[in-house]
Amino acid sequence: MKALVIEAPHRAVVKEVPYPQPGPGEVTIRVKNVGICGTDFHIFEGEFISPYPIIPGHEFSGVIDQVGEGVTAFAPGDRVTADPSIFCGKCEYCLTNRGNHCLNWGALGNTVDGSMAEFVRVPVGNVVKIPDSMSFEEAAFIEPVACVVHGMNRLELKFGDRVILFGAGAMGQQLVQAISRVGASELVVVDVSRSKLDLALRLGATRGVLSGELRKEDFPRGFDVVIDVTGIPAVIEKEFDFLGPTGKYLQFGVTPQQAEIRINPFKLYHRDWTLIGSMAINHTFLPAYHWVKEGRIQLKPLISKAITLEEAAEFLAQPKDPDLFKVQIRVG
Repeated sequence: MKALVIEAPHRAVVKEVPYPQPGPGEVTIRVKNVGICGTDFHIFEGEFISPYPIIPGHEFSGVIDQVGEGVTAFAPGDRVTADPSIFCGKCEYCLTNRGNHCLNWGALGNTVDGSMAEFVRVPVGNVVKIPDSMSFEEAAFIEPVACVVHGMNRLELKFGDRVILFGAGAMGQQLVQAISRVGASELVVVDVSRSKLDLALRLGATRGVLSGELRKEDFPRGFDVVIDVTGIPAVIEKEFDFLGPTGKYLQFGVTPQQAEIRINPFKLYHRDWTLIGSMAINHTFLPAYHWVKEGRIQLKPLISKAITLEEAAEFLAQPKDPDLFKVQIRVG
């Protein structure tokens, strides 16, 4: 089969690799659509925990091609998506509902071969059937939505909170919709792209500010909640200037693994701040599936374009276009 393989940092090629034959309790999925995530760029740059070589891709949809021994709930031809998480289910973190910190944590496309290929092998317990009413494009978006669900669960936003969010890309736009639905009184979104800010306003933001025009004095009391979706350390440091007393800060964007920021510990103490991280997904794939299935979140406006596997190898090496939202690979 054909697959995109990141052989080493800064080197991605499309080549023939063996078909992933399903073992007991596994299925092989013929891939239809794969989303390109910011984490995929970090893997390409050598800034993540992934081994090399690796086939990336962890947000995808497709059709069952083969089922392994003991699989009875699925059959070839079923339309599906899958949770990419690989938790052991036995360690203390798995047994206390913290699977994303599993001592043996893994994920399709992150630690084992993923879905930027014609076929991908998946544990059957991770697979979810999708209805005919759900497109393959939308189904490939469920994993990103699951990240948003986990982030919102971690944040525990209160009704009436004032929120400022930095980064209006595909993930930021999903957070905008989630935050506006749970009752934020004010939602300011900051980005370098006017077109992205315009969409954020249509999806629930109350104000959009170009990053070059953002001034601390316009918000003298700060916000109850500051959310970073940029993953840019230099931006993150400045975001704390907008965090008000008893405020919560959510680090949602993925930074390079070795990145560092400076924070004033006296302000952390004196202003009663709460700092929160949100890592991947944590048993939130099914809630995200239902959210997408019931049309509670708009995803189609967030798909900028579809490209081929060959184009994806080139796309990973290009500078990011600030006006693009989600780019998906159309495989099947």
